[in-house]
Amino acid sequence: MYAHRIRRPELLVRVMSADAAARLFAPAMTVGMSGFTRAGDAKALPRALVERSRGEPLGLTLITGASLGNDSDGLMANAGVIARRLPFQADATLRRKINTGEVLFIDQHLSETAEQLRSGALPAIDIAVIEAVAIRGDGGIVPTMAVGNSASFVQSAKQVIVELNLAAPLALEGLHDIYLPRARPDRAPIPLAAPGDRIGTTAIQVDPARIAAIVITDSPDSPSNVQPPDGETDAIARHVIAFLEGEVAAGRMTPRLLPLQAGIGTIANAVLHGLAQSSFRGLTMYSEVLQDSAIALLDGGQLALASASSITLSAPVHEQFLAHIERYRDRIVLRPQEISNHPEIVRRLGIIGLNTALEFDIYGNVNSTHVGGTHMMNGIGGSGDFARNGELAIFVSKSEAKNGAISSVVPMVAHVDHTEHDVDVLVTEWGLADLRGLAPRERAPLIIERCAHPAYRAALRDYHERALLRGGQTPHLLDEALAWHERHRLTGAMQP
Repeated sequence: MYAHRIRRPELLVRVMSADAAARLFAPAMTVGMSGFTRAGDAKALPRALVERSRGEPLGLTLITGASLGNDSDGLMANAGVIARRLPFQADATLRRKINTGEVLFIDQHLSETAEQLRSGALPAIDIAVIEAVAIRGDGGIVPTMAVGNSASFVQSAKQVIVELNLAAPLALEGLHDIYLPRARPDRAPIPLAAPGDRIGTTAIQVDPARIAAIVITDSPDSPSNVQPPDGETDAIARHVIAFLEGEVAAGRMTPRLLPLQAGIGTIANAVLHGLAQSSFRGLTMYSEVLQDSAIALLDGGQLALASASSITLSAPVHEQFLAHIERYRDRIVLRPQEISNHPEIVRRLGIIGLNTALEFDIYGNVNSTHVGGTHMMNGIGGSGDFARNGELAIFVSKSEAKNGAISSVVPMVAHVDHTEHDVDVLVTEWGLADLRGLAPRERAPLIIERCAHPAYRAALRDYHERALLRGGQTPHLLDEALAWHERHRLTGAMQP
């Protein structure tokens, strides 16, 4: 019945229900699950593990590529399936459990997890759960819409469970390029010289004897929840495009720019959409995730090819993509995330990184993860991989949040994910601040006047002017630096 998908006949006897496969799990195991930004995630096993945990919480260490779809993280967190989670999540229920300390969360750069598994700094994977299109005759596992950390999980795991998703068309086969570096000290340079290079295999290699179970599913990925562009994101896009046009005019780039990266989320997706109205052509992407905007740019001819680790789309674009996948086959490559986010490749290719900030301060430090400095939102994701190592680190944000109660530009960020050393350009709907070559005392006035909402500029000017009187390379009033955050905590607003 499944011979066209399970092409190694002796594996057909491993087909079983999700509930039967869930009995392979024991408390306190380390589990690796496929899934990267709601794409390519296991659909059946998370729910089976919830049932398995009734009466006996499993308390697993759960490692993924990035966030899971189908509310899986929240369901497992509520049921006691998860005791420890890494490296990224985006589920409201799990977030609440993390912030109350019920689930321990390790927030990692997305390039690091596989490296720490390989070195033994993280425990070896007991069971890897991998969503697949097919299992080849040699036992190779063909992923679906994401690669993420799946290949590394399979490499490390004692046992592998394959979720064979019939909703994922066989036409996805061939889209993937699976390459894993060797362990140090015998590692050779990664032989990738251009975003479209293929350097690996089209399936994840595994000894078929380690495939302990095959679970059949028929469920699409959760659709992307990004919002459509609005007036503010359109303004941000215009500022970014004008800046890039200036880089071309100055001779620092050609009209093809350098390879683009865009983080997950509404604002970054909207800015990429804006490139459709620009004069740039022949663009390339070397990113961690492709969203609706990347498909639109491929369709419009602005984007020539795109490399990433996952494809996360809204429902209508997902349907269109799968219906016309042959149109994209030669122009999209899906890789393991340690390759898509690899610092050396990012530096060598000269990536233009476009990522979102929760807040940034008057000297250019960026907080991407912690609301009020203490409460985890989603995680740093891949933004640090690209900001520290790329040619340009651009961070975008709307200037206000919560109907003006919160300023995204503050005297001092309450948590630092990206220091001022790694941030090149800051953008809000009001303007753009190019920080390259500027000392802290030059940065502050530029950020205040170009990026802050007018309702907050006077207060920011006042803070900076009084800080200058105290002196220092990076002048601050330490007794007031976080007062805006504390005022918001107590009153619900940063403004007095």
